[in-house]
Amino acid sequence: MKGPCERPGENEDQREEAIAPAGCFAGVPEADKDSEADSDSDLETEGIHGLREPIRDALHLGSCQAYSIVPTIYFLNQGCAPELKLRHRGLGPQGAWALASMLTSNPYIKRLDLQDNGLCAAGAEALAYVLSKNSSICDVDLSENQIGVAGAQALCAALQVNQAVQKIQLAGNSLEEKAAQYLAELLLVHTGLKSLDVSYNQLNDQAGETLGPALAENTGLTELNISWNHLRGTGAIVFARGLEANIFLKVLDISFNGFGDSGASAVGEALKANNVLEELKMSNNRISATGARHLGLGLRVNQTLRILVSCRC
Repeated sequence: MKGPCERPGENEDQREEAIAPAGCFAGVPEADKDSEADSDSDLETEGIHGLREPIRDALHLGSCQAYSIVPTIYFLNQGCAPELKLRHRGLGPQGAWALASMLTSNPYIKRLDLQDNGLCAAGAEALAYVLSKNSSICDVDLSENQIGVAGAQALCAALQVNQAVQKIQLAGNSLEEKAAQYLAELLLVHTGLKSLDVSYNQLNDQAGETLGPALAENTGLTELNISWNHLRGTGAIVFARGLEANIFLKVLDISFNGFGDSGASAVGEALKANNVLEELKMSNNRISATGARHLGLGLRVNQTLRILVSCRC
């Protein structure tokens, strides 16, 4: 018996066959095909990917049948709304691949919210396929889906190809040390990414050592949430040095990590040089009076920070 996060049984050819209708209208009734052929003006207005609702619904129903998934009524009622919000629906990997056939060709959806759907790595790969093809989606929430390292690798690779996404939330996805390398590569390449949320994961001190240099070189990110992870020791120090060199980040949340006094001192040094950061959250980081004092020395010099949350150090 397969676990909830094991890969679907179908091979790549089956997946391509299920996704193919989005490009060639396979599985659409002949009447719809003929009417589409007679509506060149509609295609000129909407673009070749601007599928009319009957065709889009037929594609979705066909994909659901191919993957043995119950069609989502909310999606069928979606129309041309800019947001597709399907939280807590239990889609799973199969459901993600069923949605992929439509999402690759939908020019209307700007925000995709699939939080808590048990997508796992295979589902993340389906969404990565979508993001590599669709340049309309700019805001993605895949929080609490247990995508793991493999899922993060697929998504980061897709986002390096298509840089339309400006905000992505990957909180609560079992991202560990190895995932940090893919995230770092993304930060170095994707200059259009403005907001990244990787909170509630298992990014450790080694991950901090990987992400720090990438943060220093990043030229676009304005908001980063890496709270509720395990950045400690040397990792926390290296990460703080990345903050020192960064000239774009405005909001940073490093709460609940365990930076300790050495990490707090490094943040204090970063604040002396950083003249961009406006909001810093770093509560519950095991900082004693000594660490707080070093942090305060940085605050005395910094001219841009407006909000500091450091209670219950």
